[in-house]
Amino acid sequence: MTSPRLTVRWWRRPWIVPLLLVVAAFLAFSVPPYLTFDPANSRLEPPPGDGLYYPLLIAHVLFGTVAMSTACFQIWPAFRARHRRGHRITGRLYVYAGALPAGLLGLYIGWHTTAGPSVRVANLVGSALWLVTTLVGLRMARARRFNEHRRWMSRSVALALSIALSRVINIVATIVLTPETDTTFLGSEDLMTYSAASIGVWLSPLLLLLLADWLLERRTPRARTGDPTRRAPRDSPVGDPEPAPAAGGRPQ
Repeated sequence: MTSPRLTVRWWRRPWIVPLLLVVAAFLAFSVPPYLTFDPANSRLEPPPGDGLYYPLLIAHVLFGTVAMSTACFQIWPAFRARHRRGHRITGRLYVYAGALPAGLLGLYIGWHTTAGPSVRVANLVGSALWLVTTLVGLRMARARRFNEHRRWMSRSVALALSIALSRVINIVATIVLTPETDTTFLGSEDLMTYSAASIGVWLSPLLLLLLADWLLERRTPRARTGDPTRRAPRDSPVGDPEPAPAAGGRPQ
């Protein structure tokens, strides 16, 4: 017989409030210029002659805002445990009004970046991974395989939040690389700027994906019997146990 898992109060999760504040600060800084619907205020330079880019960029930003706003509630254990209906509602908003449309639009925006080929590839890979992790997480939820759902959606959220970390890394990389403008970059400030941006967009999703998987492994209890390397399953993130596997197969 196992004892029920205790719900930890939100203020005893030392990371949730800072995370909410970081997301709120990032959105407050990044989103307002696009609410003017004026291309002159865009933080990304529209490619010349592409009239479709800026409207799609605005849509990408708005869908991304929904994704980042709801992502925090998806990985907040106390909210998930105490407000299951709220978890499901914010989850649907995250998927259908956030990650999926923002990820699809991100493919177009990423392809037409003016920041060079490395940033282009990073944006395309990041958008594709965001779509894949979100769709796999959605499929796991529909199959009621909630342990796997939690893992895949944690990865999706990590990718959703990587945009904020990339901006921080970009600033640090710019500070570090600026003294090398005349040497490494042969006096080209644009090349230095593109290199700093490339470091940010490649490194941020990698770091957050590694962090997400490390936290998932750290919080998964080991089985008390049998193979010492085997992990015991956790309870469902929405409170429902996973169905038992059918004979000779995986859960349906």
